[in-house]
Amino acid sequence: MSDVQYMRRALELAARAEGEVPVGAVVVLEDRIVGEGWNRPQSANDPTSHAEVEAIRAAGKALGNYRLTGATLYATLEPCTMCVGAIFLARIARVVYGAADPKTGAADLFMSRYNHHAKAQGGVLAEECGAALKRFFAARR
Repeated sequence: MSDVQYMRRALELAARAEGEVPVGAVVVLEDRIVGEGWNRPQSANDPTSHAEVEAIRAAGKALGNYRLTGATLYATLEPCTMCVGAIFLARIARVVYGAADPKTGAADLFMSRYNHHAKAQGGVLAEECGAALKRFFAARR
């Protein structure tokens, strides 16, 4: 599958975040989805239940390892600082995101001096990912 196809799956998952910010994520290893997640901090009563963290948790359980070396994470929104930390700890090799997040996005941390580095690519289906977020926030106002 391609980056676009995996991002489309992440968009499908974002739609499951009923009443919450619609963000979805998938973890892919060797052309196979090994973890999926969507935002659910309110429904889980857990501030760490971002889509990326949920997908990383699911992948770790599926693979029986918290290290996801060589994996790619697809997220519909640029990851925040917390999620970047989880990505580093999981040793994810590559991050592909859709919409940029000028307020809390932390993709610049991928160019940091930390032990682990992940390659980051933004803008995959950015318009579709951004539209889902705009619809959500317009309905809330």
